[in-house]
Amino acid sequence: MVEDAAGCSEKALIHRAADGDAEAFGDLYVRHLDQIYRYIFYKVGDAKRAEDLTEKVFLNAWEAIEDYQIRGHPFSSWLYRIAHNAVVDYYRAERDEQPLDSVAFALTDEALGPEETLLAKQEVSRLLEALEELSEEKQALIILRFVEGLAHAEVAEILDKSEVACRVMQHRALMALSEILQRG
Repeated sequence: MVEDAAGCSEKALIHRAADGDAEAFGDLYVRHLDQIYRYIFYKVGDAKRAEDLTEKVFLNAWEAIEDYQIRGHPFSSWLYRIAHNAVVDYYRAERDEQPLDSVAFALTDEALGPEETLLAKQEVSRLLEALEELSEEKQALIILRFVEGLAHAEVAEILDKSEVACRVMQHRALMALSEILQRG
């Protein structure tokens, strides 16, 4: 079980936060901020929008924490579900296009040399373009599984699907992504 510097388990922090302990929720925020931000950033491709949506996710989580129930799934799955819904709402409200180049520049490794950086940015742009051809649900699945490294069970809970359905969807998404990348 994961514990913070003070020795509190996540379960204890959740219970304290549900009782209105803002400091406990702050500890949960610190634990999960990077992964939720990263998921949202991959979905919206803009740092400022990702920051705003991440803030909204944690505000929504704070407002709903007293209703959260531990059911054998990680707390992060609940947060990812809130993040997924926030991204869906965002796209419903503001369907403007973000140039892929800005996403590619943000995702490449700064330790690479100029040639390697250019190649890496081109590869990332190509992958992002291919991802955009997939449905929102398949994009979310690919990001959650391969960028965030979540288990099938966690992804299934976030996407509100069975594990089997997620595995089938993953297989189909990877096949479609492969076909898209091969034809371009």
